[in-house]
Amino acid sequence: MSVDSKKSKRLKTFRVVGIAEGISFLLLLFIAMPLKYVWDWPLAVKYVGWAHGVLFVAYIYVVFPAARIMQWSFSKTFFALVASLLPFGPFIFDRNMTQEEKEFIQA
Repeated sequence: MSVDSKKSKRLKTFRVVGIAEGISFLLLLFIAMPLKYVWDWPLAVKYVGWAHGVLFVAYIYVVFPAARIMQWSFSKTFFALVASLLPFGPFIFDRNMTQEEKEFIQA
């Protein structure tokens, strides 16, 4: 496997996991939490929270290999980690990665 295809694969994996983690966080905050606290249906938080936890761990797991192979600076890696803690953070970071991926593919 060439270095370029390895970089492309890492970046794509990172972006897919990031989007999934961001969606799960929004589902947890804006759907499951209201279902629990407004309509007294705690199972929504249990299952969506569990799925979000798994995706959050997967996100953290893919950040470091992606940062290493893409040669991100410390601040960019730090921003990727902080993005996972903010409700719309993964989507903002993904927008930046979309541009980087386009530049990478064209090179």
